[in-house]
Amino acid sequence: MPNFAFIITEPDGTRREDRLRANSYEAAWSQLTKRGWKIVSLREVRMAEQAQSTSIVDQISTAVYRMRTSVPLQTLVFFTRQLATMFSAGLTIEKSVANLMEEEKSSRFRKTLAAVATDLKRGKALSEALAEHPGVFDSLYIALVKAGEISGSLNTVLEELSNYLEAVAETRRKVVSALTYPVIIVLFMIIILTALLIFIVPMFTDIYANFGASLPIHTRMLIAISTALSENFIAAVGMTLVVFIVGWTLTLTERGGIAWDTFRIRFPVLGQLHVDSMMNRFSKTFGILMGAGVPVLEGIDHCHKVVGNRVIRRALNDVKTMVKDGFAISVAMKKTGKFPSTLVQLVATGEETGEMDRLLDRAAYFYEKQVEAISERLTSLIQPMMIILLGAVVLTILVSIYLPIFQIGRVMQAGLG
Repeated sequence: MPNFAFIITEPDGTRREDRLRANSYEAAWSQLTKRGWKIVSLREVRMAEQAQSTSIVDQISTAVYRMRTSVPLQTLVFFTRQLATMFSAGLTIEKSVANLMEEEKSSRFRKTLAAVATDLKRGKALSEALAEHPGVFDSLYIALVKAGEISGSLNTVLEELSNYLEAVAETRRKVVSALTYPVIIVLFMIIILTALLIFIVPMFTDIYANFGASLPIHTRMLIAISTALSENFIAAVGMTLVVFIVGWTLTLTERGGIAWDTFRIRFPVLGQLHVDSMMNRFSKTFGILMGAGVPVLEGIDHCHKVVGNRVIRRALNDVKTMVKDGFAISVAMKKTGKFPSTLVQLVATGEETGEMDRLLDRAAYFYEKQVEAISERLTSLIQPMMIILLGAVVLTILVSIYLPIFQIGRVMQAGLG
């Protein structure tokens, strides 16, 4: 039997939200109206446990499908902003989507919009049409659109959604910007080391063999590595790819995902950047859901999918369970021990004042600034550190190569003397 999340107003003006089970949407509506309640929101929800019970094969298939059908975030931001503008100007949703489809340059996204426009012509609601394309429009996007349809404030919700997506895109840009330089340096260092080991070291190996001199241990180790890599280069590349694929597959399992996400949280400096980025997404998402009138339990379900870390997802499951048992959201978050005290305090203040969405938006702004500060600090510190590391590695290899030559020169000079 389907589950339905509802928000109602009792005759005395008290606002209440909960869930009920009914055979259909109409049956759920009838149950609520018979009690004399005014329905603010009613929607069918799917239990998060069903989403978590998928097999590894299903998760891999889903990941591949999303990569194959997804569109850049900036494209989605522009579409949402333009859709909100056109709808606010008085155009119908069907006409707005058709216009945006004609102007869209991306063939992949144009195909998606064509399918959405067709569904709208057949009488489907916008949220139902978007739900047919999970690789492009995630559950949060669809839930907010559906909340806007039910409450009659779709234009407002679309504006808030476009602002939210722009904020997410900006935070992502800052994180990527902070990590791009070290990644490039590491890749460059791997290329340089591979070239030295495959092309340069073997040249000196032949010279050492002709002299028959005794080589230092670090030079012998370098030659052994060079020989192994030169003779098994294709196998080494293949093994690297296999390790990468196996590692990625393991992160899709529950135990492997927990281990990997715990490592990401605890990694020095970068872990804090990851945590602040997650808290920014959580605060922004939960705030916009609360502002749109989405029930708390359903809002936690959507945040569960947005945070992108299984450690925090487990904590959100615990929060959801404790909220069901009657705990305040802030108390439940504090009990998990996984949420920063600043965020917990702001949530507690929001519960007391009834301005949860505004306080969560403030929390999102705070963590956005934290991400920006860490990104700037990383950029200023990592650049010289990576250059020093690259120089040290190359210098070590060169010393290992040339040291035997210097030793042979000294031996020959002593013999001539």
